[in-house]
Amino acid sequence: MPALMIQGTGSNVGKSLLVAGLCRVARRRGISVAPFKPQNMSNNAAVTADGGEIGRAQALQARACGLQPHTDMNPVLLKPETDTGAQVVVQGRAVARAQARDYGDLKPKLLQAVLDSYGRLSAAHELIVIEGAGSPAEVNLRPRDIANMGFARAAQVPVVLAGDIDRGGVIAQIVGTQSVIDPQDAALIRGFLINKFRGDPSLFDDGYGFIRQRTGWTGFGVVPWFAGAHRLPAEDAVDLRTSGGGGKHVVCLTLSRIANFDDLDPLAAEPGIRLTMLGPGRPIPGDADLVVIPGTKSTIGDLEFLRRQGWDIDLAAHHRRGGHVLGICGGYQMLGQLIRDPHGTDGPAGQVAGLGLLQVETDMAADKRLERIQGQALDCPISGYEIHMGRSQGPDCARPFAHIPQPDGAISADGRVVGTYLHGLFADDAFRAAYLQRLGVTSQPGYEAGVDQALDDLADHLERYLDIDALLAVAGQKQS
Repeated sequence: MPALMIQGTGSNVGKSLLVAGLCRVARRRGISVAPFKPQNMSNNAAVTADGGEIGRAQALQARACGLQPHTDMNPVLLKPETDTGAQVVVQGRAVARAQARDYGDLKPKLLQAVLDSYGRLSAAHELIVIEGAGSPAEVNLRPRDIANMGFARAAQVPVVLAGDIDRGGVIAQIVGTQSVIDPQDAALIRGFLINKFRGDPSLFDDGYGFIRQRTGWTGFGVVPWFAGAHRLPAEDAVDLRTSGGGGKHVVCLTLSRIANFDDLDPLAAEPGIRLTMLGPGRPIPGDADLVVIPGTKSTIGDLEFLRRQGWDIDLAAHHRRGGHVLGICGGYQMLGQLIRDPHGTDGPAGQVAGLGLLQVETDMAADKRLERIQGQALDCPISGYEIHMGRSQGPDCARPFAHIPQPDGAISADGRVVGTYLHGLFADDAFRAAYLQRLGVTSQPGYEAGVDQALDDLADHLERYLDIDALLAVAGQKQS
């Protein structure tokens, strides 16, 4: 089973982009390739062709392979709901809620699902490029690990360790990883690469040689900082972007459990838009033209969080000044009059008053709607996806935002407050142009083409700086 696993010396070292780039490289070489991540933790999820959900990074990696995303590409997805608890999604379906201290007890049962998914992908493709999670140096997690060396040992796949030089201490990251992990785990590591180098890579020649000499591992290259990363959808909330420049000011509230925030990426790419991802403790700017309340994994919890920041008062003032408000998914639910959760689907059972900017009420339900959609909004064809629990209804739903073909969302009587359950709409050039025209902005087309171009540019970047032939040889992929 030709495969290669990219593990990192820590979180956010660039594993997701490395895998996406290697997938695009392999595809361009005529190899049938698919991505795989045994376990992911993210609230930024994608709806798959088989009606489940996976991490957004694996959806981007699938795109790099020329594939539709499938639940087998990320068989275990953890969606944080609190600081210590998460929803557990297995092969696309939510199966449990678990506290961090209890999740370890589930892992032995989850490993078989992980191996089953990996086996199906391996049978269907010539090469699997696998992304680890966190770091194999977290030896306290090793006994029940299914994300890094636990999976690599079970599936017997070779590993390449990626270190992030931008954060400093990369020599210690790599050498230290070898020194603390189990020798049998270390035997699966075939080499290392250095990521995110700024400046002249030759300046690191001595450090690179020291790592090779100290570890005995093969070095596969030093990858300079990829400037085009901002053109690709991000999965991790630490990558939330603010765009500079002038134009209309769009402010997105950075909720504590923000989800599917890549909805805003196409707006960040617009030259006529200045996007601010507003962090906690900061008031909504008085010059905001549009305020977006994004999706969230915890609608009621984040509604309380929003109020603690005083954003409810700022939103009311923004609306009185003539400003526009857009609520997406959980943000739509917050805009209504009331949220009822009698069964504790979203947290403690009960009900809470909404922000009152839309005449709708929401009832939370245990079933999750996971569906790709096509329809029409603002007289434009649209495509996107739904991923939510809860149903909303009320007088403002008589003015639906979209038809998919059933009515979706609601618009206030003055037309300046909009709520929708639909994600991914702004990636559509025609819809984005129509929506921004209402704000007085002329849109720049070509967002989706730009993502594909960025993947090709990333592949070119990796081809230039990594020994791709050697990496494919380690993976067991025969070269023509």
